[in-house]
Amino acid sequence: MDFRLSRLLCTLAMAGVSLAGAQAEEKVLNLYSARHYQTDEALYSGFTRQTGITIKRIEGKEDELLERIRNEGANSPADVLLTVDAARLAAAHEMGLLAPVRSAVLEGRIPAHLRTSDWFSFSVRARVIIYAKGAANPDELRNYSDLANPRLKGKICSRSGSHPYNLSLMASIIAHQGEAKAEEWAKGVVANFARPPKGGDTDQIRAVAAGECAVAVSNTYYLARLMRSDKADDRKTMDKIGVIWPDQKGSGTHINVSGGGVLKNAPHKEAAIKFLEYLASDEAQRYFADGNNEWPVVPGIKVDNPALQALGKFKADTLPVGSLAMYRAKAQVIFDRAAYR
Repeated sequence: MDFRLSRLLCTLAMAGVSLAGAQAEEKVLNLYSARHYQTDEALYSGFTRQTGITIKRIEGKEDELLERIRNEGANSPADVLLTVDAARLAAAHEMGLLAPVRSAVLEGRIPAHLRTSDWFSFSVRARVIIYAKGAANPDELRNYSDLANPRLKGKICSRSGSHPYNLSLMASIIAHQGEAKAEEWAKGVVANFARPPKGGDTDQIRAVAAGECAVAVSNTYYLARLMRSDKADDRKTMDKIGVIWPDQKGSGTHINVSGGGVLKNAPHKEAAIKFLEYLASDEAQRYFADGNNEWPVVPGIKVDNPALQALGKFKADTLPVGSLAMYRAKAQVIFDRAAYR
């Protein structure tokens, strides 16, 4: 065979191998997820069904995943990070782990206050006040500020002030009212504790129902999960408590988000953006609501979840999620000074 022809055929063959490799890469997405919900399997299978892209998933706790991605550096296989709460997504941004994303789909479907340049919210949970029926007056619990009123002395249960859910709430209070009033509020809440902070949101709900305290704050996700439970004890718990949407005549109820972004060193960036766009699709948005008790971020999505319907409509705070990130560190400082630990 002519030497030049042989070289040409060899070059073409190598190009073919490279192209095949590139095509193979596009069919894989490496997802690092701190969402520990078995029900999310439907999200992943739906994406693969639509795109043919296989999801390889690594799950872990939020801080562990962030540290892992940072340690992996430029060699990280991670394409997308999914987690809950704006404070955690902000931490990923501050660590320089996320890549800016421009997508007409994401920018067109997700409201501006629920996205930043490098991460996007895909579902919402609201942070509401819960109270024990007969042990607290709901008319005296219309706003977050009411939690600091001395009349509630010895009546409030809470999870740790260092938890991202509470840090995000505090960040919103700082953004709306300033640091001085935010610290005054934190000290007032601490003065009203029935016991030192402990446990998660579900523990606060059960404590209120059991009479350990009269008032607490919880994300709606946990309430909806108990409302849909088949267990008799869970139904009894919900029968004993009432739910209040705070600040309905003011800035609105504080919301937490679940979201994600494309990693800076993602080896499959095109697949990563496709995945984020899928999470904003009607199918995925309905699933966040109906399958996992979270509200969609895309307006106009029809929800078929009896628990969310029972909780009813509410005015949500439209403070940009980027503002929550901005005040996250200050929120922790204020909680520490107030001994809200």
